Amino acid sequence: MPNPQCPVCLATEVTLFADIPNVPTHCNLLWATAEAACEAPRGDIQLGFCPTCGHIFNAIFAPALMEYTQRYENSLHFSPRFQSYAMQLAQRLIEKYALYNKTIIDIGCGQGDFLDLLCEKGQNQGIGFDPSYWPNAEFTSRHLSFVQDFYSEKYASYTADFICCRQVLEHLHKPREFLLSIRRAIGPKQGVKIFFEVPNGLFMLRDLSIWDIIYEHCAYFCAGSLANLFQTCGFEVLQVNEEYAGQFISLEARPSPKTTFAEQCWPGLPELTQNVSSFSANFAQKIQLWQQDLAGFAQKQQRVVVWGAGSKGVMFLNALPVQNSIRYVVDINPRKQGMFVAGSGQEIVSPAFLTTLRPAVILIMNAIYEAEIRQTMTNLGLEAEFICV
Repeated sequence: MPNPQCPVCLATEVTLFADIPNVPTHCNLLWATAEAACEAPRGDIQLGFCPTCGHIFNAIFAPALMEYTQRYENSLHFSPRFQSYAMQLAQRLIEKYALYNKTIIDIGCGQGDFLDLLCEKGQNQGIGFDPSYWPNAEFTSRHLSFVQDFYSEKYASYTADFICCRQVLEHLHKPREFLLSIRRAIGPKQGVKIFFEVPNGLFMLRDLSIWDIIYEHCAYFCAGSLANLFQTCGFEVLQVNEEYAGQFISLEARPSPKTTFAEQCWPGLPELTQNVSSFSANFAQKIQLWQQDLAGFAQKQQRVVVWGAGSKGVMFLNALPVQNSIRYVVDINPRKQGMFVAGSGQEIVSPAFLTTLRPAVILIMNAIYEAEIRQTMTNLGLEAEFICV
């Protein structure tokens, strides 16, 4: 097999540093039965690290395994914590870029939750692009229209003052081609502002958030690799920030009349390189520790549930032998309730279901939601031991 090429800076000196075989190809596809969920398609992950720009990617990713249909559901907007973040972000962007009575394109808009915030608060017109969008009679807005397709330069006639794209770039096997397509669609228009948001690859390694490594994410950006990508695809990078307690990276940019190359090495590269070198051993140790903890719960005959049926929860349940010890996963997203977890087959239930189940231990998949989960349990009159995974 030829040495993989970095999809960001095109360097060929890539270090392969971790193998995670046989994982569900889609963490966010909904399955109607446990049997169908357990037979969900699977793929292999082999993480490669580019020491030139700091980009991390799945070197054996197979794009043909990806299918984003209307069964795909990854919205976080049912969480009060996430809603607060999204509202503050929308307000910040509206005020910073004077987004009032403007046209906004949202690439990978999902069901249009964030686009609706941008349009409602600024009286803007929004166009959302997403092949997984499904029309919802309960959600109508005179500000919004949707295209059930991937955005590309064939939609250059859809002009916009602001283009946002959140939690999409990490899914793309060839991010350069995607950005170059957007740049060609913008053309000579120089007033357009760009906002992208992706998971923070440094957070994944630094905080050992191993459950964030999923097949759908073929790319793991750090601040340096993200800026490098935009600079070499015809954009001027205005700002790069860590968001959402360091779990996300955001980038703001505008079209540049010329393509530039990064003038200096990203200062965070040495830390990232060190984290990469120790990741494989740390990954194995974390899996071993959780195997011991789960065995302890079983020995004590404690009833355990996982809270969070998103990517983190799915990967946790597939990485460990939990089928006999964890039967249910709690999620506040009503679109997921009554469905089943890809690969491992647990039923997804509402918080109210716990009044019947009465678990002794709740495994919280993302610590950022701990306060609201604790409050929900208090509101239900339930007590349990909370453990942030």
